[in-house]
Amino acid sequence: MQVYRTHMKIIGDILTTTRDDLPDEEGASITYLIRKANISHGRISKMLGTLVSQGLLEQTNSDGACKYKISNTGRDFLQAYSTFNKFADSFGLTI
Repeated sequence: MQVYRTHMKIIGDILTTTRDDLPDEEGASITYLIRKANISHGRISKMLGTLVSQGLLEQTNSDGACKYKISNTGRDFLQAYSTFNKFADSFGLTI
């Protein structure tokens, strides 16, 4: 049986990608995030809008393209998510 990722797992993957995989401060393009998070354009567009509106990601426009990078609030959220994920795993639960 195939195990699907939860909505929270996908958000964690997007935030981790914007925190760890980017060598520069410009941020990640939506194409890069689609490839790294393995998610459709329509679905990630909605999620990115939510993450930006909640202050977890910062959106910049450079050279006519939108780029996304993690905010300080996003780093705090990712730290709390990681801690809770490990706690849930210790009880055999998946979030």
